[in-house]
Amino acid sequence: MNNSANRLVGVIFGAVYLLVGLLGFTATSGVGFVSTEGGLLLGIFEVNPLHNVAHLLIGAALLIGGLAGLRAAKTVNGIVGAAYLLLGIVGFFIADTGANILALNTADHILHLGSALILLGVSLGAERAGVTARPAV
Repeated sequence: MNNSANRLVGVIFGAVYLLVGLLGFTATSGVGFVSTEGGLLLGIFEVNPLHNVAHLLIGAALLIGGLAGLRAAKTVNGIVGAAYLLLGIVGFFIADTGANILALNTADHILHLGSALILLGVSLGAERAGVTARPAV
């Protein structure tokens, strides 16, 4: 794992998202499971219990992928990165509607887009199969 950017990012992001998912439950006491308005995690990120469960599942997928091997890490990073890119964009359009079942706010959108850029960047750019460095002449 020490030579794999995909595995390292998968494990780190996985652990962080698992922690965020667990901490989210401290901010959602009395909040409906799919409420469009949630509690504030760290005073910034709006979450509801469904949002917390999503963080736990995504964190587990990233962590397991990172621990399983390069191919798994690269695949999971790419899939989660693409999903977060879509969620980050769509989130801006559903924020004040009944479709906002994850209780997303602007801080969430920015975090999701940032996560998407990192996960997709590592998945698509690091450790490309078949690419080898040419020796210096």
